[in-house]
Amino acid sequence: MKKVYLAFLWHQHQPMYKNPVTDVYELPWVRLHATKDYYDMVAILDGFPKIKSNINLVPSLLMQLEEYASGKAKDRFMDLTLKDAKLLTQDEKAFILANFFLANLENMILPFPRYSQLYNKKTQKLDGSMFEEQDFRDLQVWFNLSWFDPYCRKSDEFIKFLHDKGKDFSEDEKRKLVDKQIEICGKIVSKHKEAQERGQIEVTVTPFYHPILPLLCDTDAAKEATPNINLPQKRFVHPEDALWHVENAISYYEERFGVKPSGMWPSEGSVSNAVAELISESGIKWTATDEAVLFNSVKDISSDRRHLFKPFQLNINGKNLNIIFRDHGLSDSIGFVYSKWNAEDAANDFIAKIKSIGEYAGSLTDSPLVSVILDGDNCWEYYKNDGWDFLTKLYEKLSADNDIETVRVSDYLAKFPPKDIITNLTAGSWINGNFGVWIGSDEDNKSWDCLSLTRDALIDKLNLGDSENIKTAWNAFHAAEGSDWNWWYGDDHSSSNDTDFDFLYRQHLIKVYKSLGVAAPETLFEVIGNNSNQKYALNPTASISPKIDGKSSDFDEWKKSSFYKTGTSGGAMHQVSTVLKSFNYGFDSDKLYLKFDFNEESLEQLSLKIAFLKPIETNVILSFKSDNKMLLVDGTGKNIDAANAIFDKSAELALPFSFLSLPEEYDKIKFAIAVNKNNSEIERWPYQTVIEIPKPIKN
Repeated sequence: MKKVYLAFLWHQHQPMYKNPVTDVYELPWVRLHATKDYYDMVAILDGFPKIKSNINLVPSLLMQLEEYASGKAKDRFMDLTLKDAKLLTQDEKAFILANFFLANLENMILPFPRYSQLYNKKTQKLDGSMFEEQDFRDLQVWFNLSWFDPYCRKSDEFIKFLHDKGKDFSEDEKRKLVDKQIEICGKIVSKHKEAQERGQIEVTVTPFYHPILPLLCDTDAAKEATPNINLPQKRFVHPEDALWHVENAISYYEERFGVKPSGMWPSEGSVSNAVAELISESGIKWTATDEAVLFNSVKDISSDRRHLFKPFQLNINGKNLNIIFRDHGLSDSIGFVYSKWNAEDAANDFIAKIKSIGEYAGSLTDSPLVSVILDGDNCWEYYKNDGWDFLTKLYEKLSADNDIETVRVSDYLAKFPPKDIITNLTAGSWINGNFGVWIGSDEDNKSWDCLSLTRDALIDKLNLGDSENIKTAWNAFHAAEGSDWNWWYGDDHSSSNDTDFDFLYRQHLIKVYKSLGVAAPETLFEVIGNNSNQKYALNPTASISPKIDGKSSDFDEWKKSSFYKTGTSGGAMHQVSTVLKSFNYGFDSDKLYLKFDFNEESLEQLSLKIAFLKPIETNVILSFKSDNKMLLVDGTGKNIDAANAIFDKSAELALPFSFLSLPEEYDKIKFAIAVNKNNSEIERWPYQTVIEIPKPIKN
């Protein structure tokens, strides 16, 4: 087989958490991800000199890291970590109990005995009445300590000491822990610069505040991928704003790295003809986006995936720019699938897939390039040991493999310049090839209308402020143009911090008016998000008894069930390609009812696993025959009446509770839904939690 070139691009980004009105950071995630992801993702390469990589750093993230490093950044989570446990007020204790368990339960709380003990103590008494002074002090430490990567536990004596000690921490140890966080925040840029200068990584950049560039240039760009999309009342057409984000990102990068960037990852892989021209004119040499954009742009190759594994040159109105396209299946495997696998098996599977691509694409190109692009922070909390085991195994195997060569993208393009040209780029992003996450829903469109309203006011009132106030107003406005706010509006994503993101977005717009000394309109003080995201309503609203026929013949029969739409993690990641589209569930006194809808027509080699976790641990498997008929078995090989498990347009199941051999005494049933392919789990829903239903009451 021909050698395969593998380009990892790890995208590092967090929203702008600083409240521009109060100058206080509302959320701590920049500080915590600094110790869990941003430093170790480059530091791990010290042990693997043969591995080349690409890491994307967003200027608005770097700006926040620098403020933490300088001591200027403060957040309430940090303040309440540092406060002496014996001086905490009741309100402060309530905040700590509500927020200091915001970490992945399975991988960041339960593995640590004291943190797990505190979690169990809290779940027994939600009001914290069982917590004593030392409990709060240990919780203050563990919430921060659990966000330190295994690299830090191995390489830093103090972090190792705290882990070994495990409990009964002192106030002095707590202060030193926060000092260690600040120290690491200050090392991240220099660590990346060092790795880039020795030729091991290429550091790329994103437009300054992470905006969706095509929509800044013209919100009508959304129609290219979704012709019938519902757009905001006022069309937003400001390519000059897009240019500001690009130019300021390049300047910011050059000040810190001493050179101009060669590559730019446009926020969320969002591109268009206008954006390609703008990036090309800025001096950037290459960019990247998702495979869906390639196949939407060049229709005559859409049936031949071999074209995905080579670079192209964009020639848009005489402006040239190199572009590579992300394999979203492979990228999603790291982001969403391998976290459930054994590290060795996951690494072997990934490498086998790369080699199969080499054999497949080698018939079209002598130098196949596989581009794996995903967040370099958000997925690792779903892996055991913060992904360290998986990445170590993967890098070890890649270092020893002569058929695969990891590359910096600029090095690859210098050696193998593109031969194929694209003259028209269909606007799209790395999520479904469109912009539906950021525009189109009522909430998204209201957000865009607020943006337009504020920009019009800013232009109208420019003569009211001095140069410094005008600069402050524009900066607040550009921060509001970031993609992160609309990520959480609409029904695409949800998190425990939705209200915080809504509040922060409106604060940036309010800051524009404050800077000009004029009153902000009342609409900016009204909540945009309604927090009615149905797919996270994980508790059934009423008892149901639907007819099991796979046809959804009566809509009302499932109307009162709970509904979950897959494809999103409920957080800062979005899985593009899923087998399971959505599912409904509910119950009556005798049976659990489930309805599954799929994105794929053929379910051969696939099965669904209903993984029951409490009050017993057992799996119920729905297997599909070649004609898509269902066969129900569990781990012991039991079957139920075929009339209770039917596939037609949907897969529907009525599972008798008696089938599960439940104990007499219990209060809840907990379960999750997984998709298996060839006996390996490839999806699990809900992504971050489990479904709970109360003990059915017999009539």
